Order: sequence, then structure tokens, then C-alpha cells
Amino acid sequence: MGSYIPSTLSERRQMLLSIGLSSMDELYSQIPDSIKAGRLDLPEGRSEQEVFSAMEAIADKNRVFSAIFRGAGAYNHYIPSIVKSIVSKEEFLTAYTPYQAEISQGILQSIFEYQTMICELTGMDLSNASVYDGASAAAEAAAMCRERKRTKTLISAAANPMTIRTVQSYCEGAGSEVVIIPSKDGAVDPDALASMLDDSIAGVYIQQPNFFGILEDAAKIGELVHAAGAKFIMGVNPIACAVIKTPAECGADVAVGEGQPLGMPLAFGGPYLGFMACTNEMMRKMPGRIVGETTDIEGKRAFVLTLQAREQHIRREKASSNICSNQALCAMTAAVYLTATGADGLKEVASQCLSKAHYAAGRIRSIHGFELRYPGEFFHEFVTACPVDPDLLMSRLEEAGILGGYPVADGILWCVTEQNSKAQIDALVEILKEVCVK
Repeated sequence: MGSYIPSTLSERRQMLLSIGLSSMDELYSQIPDSIKAGRLDLPEGRSEQEVFSAMEAIADKNRVFSAIFRGAGAYNHYIPSIVKSIVSKEEFLTAYTPYQAEISQGILQSIFEYQTMICELTGMDLSNASVYDGASAAAEAAAMCRERKRTKTLISAAANPMTIRTVQSYCEGAGSEVVIIPSKDGAVDPDALASMLDDSIAGVYIQQPNFFGILEDAAKIGELVHAAGAKFIMGVNPIACAVIKTPAECGADVAVGEGQPLGMPLAFGGPYLGFMACTNEMMRKMPGRIVGETTDIEGKRAFVLTLQAREQHIRREKASSNICSNQALCAMTAAVYLTATGADGLKEVASQCLSKAHYAAGRIRSIHGFELRYPGEFFHEFVTACPVDPDLLMSRLEEAGILGGYPVADGILWCVTEQNSKAQIDALVEILKEVCVK
């Protein structure tokens, strides 16, 4: 149902009079003057041609890099052209929340297929399709694990800093404590974790691979967590899931992650997609929407929204989440990408990321002062020392059309995907040598 917006001055005046007010200022009298914007000094309107020229001038300021060696949570992967071709169709692009199942079977089926693929990727029992991004998915997972007596969440210091902050923000609003697990050699310190586990811990979150690219001993961590009676949450890279142990194989109760690598461009940071999957035991605590398969009165296959635990569908005080987005378009994008690549194609993408990253690491570490910071195995990200000013190094790389790694406390976090060629890696290494000589 649409909303009526009065368009003329007389209509607005009539509506004000109908509620006993005489002016717009009186309507907003309860709002403090200190937070009112006042009258906006807006420029005169422009013609379509003038606006187009102005937008072009702004767009010309963008820097397009020929090679990207930066990840840190958002990754540059090849996206088959069929992905955009399908998801740009207006019947998908304009579709909204499928409240009425009888006229939303197409959208519901697309979500159902996406959920199925996420379950196959993670090995978990069920999935939803409503979370904004990977960080908020981690925060929602922490909420899923809380119980009356177990309210504290432990999160690895080696997780993405933005994920840590998001979990802290969500938990603060719920009056739940978050404690950081110390890291050792770029990964979770198992001894520190063991000493922190007690009967107040609801859930433990680790990232696999972690923010520094290191592969955690997730199965061992899962055993420690379960032995203490807590729930185990794994934040995973969906591409890496094609070649490493799945969250289910590591004993995770909840698997979450950022779905951006599954067919979504970097796009200035969004829109992205948070995916969530869990065990059957955690099913009734899953937030957002879950699409289920059923049959209609004629015995034909049909799809419905089921097990909805958000405040829009049940009493607010019983809701476990207030997620209100549909995220169906991003979910469909991920499903189309996974369908286009297929299981073998996804393994090929992951294998190329792995092999190219190790080639790059070998070349970079051969330069004096760029040794690897952490000894553990890694997927497609790794940290090296940086013997020169990181800002100077990044500026020199930018001049060559290369977006360098992400500066971190211990050096530079590099990322290599299937998009990076051997020639690009070799060119990067030559520039690093030049900068070091100067």
C-alpha cells in the first residue's frame, strides 16, 4: 500500500488544520532547535545536460587501478557476464519483500535455491537470506547463542576489526559483554582461549581464514568451545570453503560470512550480503527469513516463508532480531554466480587464489625487509614486514596503476586473487625493489 504525499500548499494547510495545527513549524515544535537544519541554502536547479556534465567531472576523479592487491574483507574476483545479465532483469531488480507467497513463487524459489547453495558450501543444515553484510551476520550469530545464564561472547583478536566493532555494538545494545581472545603468531592463542572458557560464555567467534590471512586450527578450537558448553561460530570466506574444511567439518554451530566474493563487485563498499547457516539444533534462533519448500493443494511444489523470528512477524518482545531487509537481489546474485561457476569452477577459483598468493608471497619475501610476519598456512592473504614508509610505497604503486596491500600494525596485508596475473605480480615486485633501493 502506497503513502499519500500532499503536493500543494493548500493540501498541506488543510492537513495541518485537520490535526489542530496552523503551520509546519508548529508540527515540528517538539524537536529542539539545536538539531534542526534551518533553511537550506540550495543552489538553483540545473538542466539535464548541465547535471550530466557535472557528474562526469566528479566521475573523472575516480582512480581505476589496473591491478589490485588489497583485500581486508572485500575482494576483487572475476564476475561472469551472465551474473549481471540475469540479476538486472526488471522482474528481479524491482521485486520487493515476498509477503504474499501465492504471487511470489519466483522470488521465493530463488531465495530457496540460494539457501540450498549456502548449505552445500558450508555443510550446515539450513540457511537464511536476510542479513546486510558479513559483520552484521557475525553479530546476529552472537545473539543466536545467548541464553539466560550464558550471555558473554568471545571473539578472536585476529578477526576483521570491523566485524569486532559491529559485534561489540550489537552486544552493547543487548547488555551483553564481549571479550577479545588474544592472538599469537597471527592466530587465536588456544591456551588463552582455554583459560577464558567458563559457564558464562555463550558463543565463541573466529574467522577462517582470519583477517591476517592465516588458516586457524578451527577443529581444535571447536572442540575446546564445545567442551566448555558454549556455541562455536565460524566466519568464513565463501571462496575458501571450496578447498578447506567446511564449518560443519570443524564442528561449527553457526557459519557466517561476507557474500561479496560471490558475484558482487567492490562497488565502493556495497551493497553486500551477509550469509548465515546453522545446525538443526539452532534452527529456531535463526534471524531473518527462511524460505521453506512445501506442496500446494494440488500437490505441486511450492515455497513459503517459514520460521520468521524478526519483530515484524511476531511480538516484538519475543523477537530475536530486527532485521528488516530482504536482500533477495544480493542473494540471487550469489546464487547466479555459484550456478555459473559450478562446483568445479569454484574450486578452480579457490585454487588459483591459493597458488597465485603463494607465488606472490615467495617473490615479495625474497626482497630484503619484506619477510612474512606470521608462520601459519594462509589462503590468499598474507602479511609481510615493510622496511619503508607504507604511505610512500602505496603512492609509488598508485603511480603505476596498482592498488597495493592494506597497511596494518605489523606491516602490509597483501591479497591475491584469480584476477592477478603472473605479470602483475612480477611488476609489483619490481616496484617494491625500486622503492627499497631509493
